[in-house]
Amino acid sequence: MTLIDAHVHLWKKQNGTVGGRPVRSLTGGRSDFGGEIRQMTPPYMVDGANTADMLIANMDYAGVSAAVVTQEIIDGNQNACLREARALYPDRFRILSYVDDDTPPQTEGFDGIKLCAGRMKHTDLTKYAAVFETAAKYGLFVGVELSDGDAQTGSMREIIRQFPEVKIAIGHFGMVTRPGWQEQIRLAREKNVYIESGGITWLFHKEFYPYPSAIRAIREAAEICGMEKLMWGSDYPRTMTEITYKMSFDFVLKTTELTETEKAAFLSENAARFFGFDKLYQCTPVKNILED
Repeated sequence: MTLIDAHVHLWKKQNGTVGGRPVRSLTGGRSDFGGEIRQMTPPYMVDGANTADMLIANMDYAGVSAAVVTQEIIDGNQNACLREARALYPDRFRILSYVDDDTPPQTEGFDGIKLCAGRMKHTDLTKYAAVFETAAKYGLFVGVELSDGDAQTGSMREIIRQFPEVKIAIGHFGMVTRPGWQEQIRLAREKNVYIESGGITWLFHKEFYPYPSAIRAIREAAEICGMEKLMWGSDYPRTMTEITYKMSFDFVLKTTELTETEKAAFLSENAARFFGFDKLYQCTPVKNILED
């Protein structure tokens, strides 16, 4: 089955913030996360760099044809890094431009714009209408991560009404483990809005693989907005601190709660349509040393 990852991250060095405090790469996959040392990536990312070559190696081994590289305020502005990645692997990546309260979005060379709405200064998303105006002008999509529950869904609906031509991907599966997450999923009843599941294994981390509650949530979301509006995302490399890249989608492949048609839509077809992947790279399976 063809696979497209709708939510990954890349950086050379983290230079972001969390709660107004700096986030900085250390060694051994660790970061200073606002004054607390956290395992940000797998420990083999020894120098703090989360590179395109390393991601492509993981994608090739796991059989993932393409990926969408998004951005986070906690990682800081990685526009230069993402442009380099897109230039190296133009058929494998789509990239999103960084924006925060002080940094207007760049457009040249980018496929979309990322709005970390839950970490921005204003809760009211109409304050960021200029981001969507820019997306409309240059034909870009917008990736949005909202505050938990329905805190921002009202103003998000107003933005959707004002910019019906802008494709919008709601991230983190609507923060599915938080109360009121279904309100974010209901946004995808609008024609131009989709949902991506980056971070779903993080949100169900305490349950762990094979994430039966995540499967039930995917089923519930499909009943709300239709399976044709849902897309798989891994949240690489942060989720790889506990699971392998393959495990981030294997629980979907192996479940009996979804049909093969639904799995294909969720794992590839919807993302190909939304992000414009029309000619996908074909990965060559390689038997690993443990297989007979």
